[in-house]
Amino acid sequence: MLKITIIEATDELVALHLEGKVSGKWVECLENTCAAELKNAARAVIDLSGVSFLDRAGITLLKNLSECGVEIVNALPFITEQIKNAGPL
Repeated sequence: MLKITIIEATDELVALHLEGKVSGKWVECLENTCAAELKNAARAVIDLSGVSFLDRAGITLLKNLSECGVEIVNALPFITEQIKNAGPL
């Protein structure tokens, strides 16, 4: 299960906090939420402090978001490395 909380949503900043696992059907849910929430903000931040697991699709999604300028913060060290070293799906 994945809980997505919108911490802030303005024209300047959209901040999301994630809790749980970014895997399976929850990857698509996160992708849809990001598409809807992040498109109008000048800056976007995703806080992964509550995330304990990412599957390959979740890693790829977060890598792609990072490469598009979304700031990924507060991830566990092994999750940070997974995102940093992700290749194509």
